[in-house]
Amino acid sequence: MRIGELSKATGVDVETIRYYEKAQLLSAPTRSDNGYRTYTQAHLERLAFIRHCRALDIPLADVQRLLSFVDSPQSDCGEIDLLIDAQLAKVRARLASMQALERQLVALRGQCSAPHSASECGILHELVAAAHGEACACHRGTKEVQAWSKSG
Repeated sequence: MRIGELSKATGVDVETIRYYEKAQLLSAPTRSDNGYRTYTQAHLERLAFIRHCRALDIPLADVQRLLSFVDSPQSDCGEIDLLIDAQLAKVRARLASMQALERQLVALRGQCSAPHSASECGILHELVAAAHGEACACHRGTKEVQAWSKSG
């Protein structure tokens, strides 16, 4: 199959496929007499594997490492477990950060419960106060604002 067909079959952009070839995540395809790349089922499966890993937000360096295990199935999987554990820790840290952000935005949103002019908006007052280094509603009593106001 040609690169466009591979792209359609996997949902991976043509330029990304070429990048994966250059990065040696995907082996170079054979070339037909007219110079077109000719991909096989093995390319399709490997590209689908890469795409799935990327959908899990696994960095390309880790995808490369996982592919090395695919290519050496007799290898011990301990390193694979560690790699996924590290990725899971990153995701959990981002979730905690996003939950903290949600709490901050809820606190900020609570500063303005009815429509009025911008000059009377509690949200804007809080954001301006924060810009002046004061604690705002979304950071009151948190370590983030204390560290930020000391550095800002």
